Amino acid sequence: MSTEVLEPRGGVWVENDFLAQLAAVIRAEDSYGQWDDKSDSDILSEFIVTKEERREIPIIGDPDPDVMWRVGKFYDAIGLLIEKRSGCMASQMQKMSHEGFGRIVLIAGKLVVVSKHLRDVHRFGFVSWEKLAEAGDKLVADAVATIDTYPDAARA
Repeated sequence: MSTEVLEPRGGVWVENDFLAQLAAVIRAEDSYGQWDDKSDSDILSEFIVTKEERREIPIIGDPDPDVMWRVGKFYDAIGLLIEKRSGCMASQMQKMSHEGFGRIVLIAGKLVVVSKHLRDVHRFGFVSWEKLAEAGDKLVADAVATIDTYPDAARA
């Protein structure tokens, strides 16, 4: 008899400002309170894509509207954390082809604080909570550093 203990989807939950902000962004769209009883990990579970699941997704394919929604919410959360940490509002603009290739930029004032080219967006996701938190934290930290370097452009 096997006593293998399976780790929860996404691994062990990580307490992190970015994950909390991402959950808050998603909860903001729950106007009827349907998600009030759900944990942040339940709400964010769609952001976890295991290696096995990624292999099952075709290399070529049109992105699902739900995936595009998740990409938008991911960068919305980044923009809000940038604002909390720098005082400069960062808004997102994205242009995505129907094949899942495109670019996302976040702009604070006249300054581009995040510029990210995306490909295979239909496979968008992270293997663990830790990787999701790291990706968000890195983008936010880099953007805040850019604002600190060029504060006049960011506040213009």
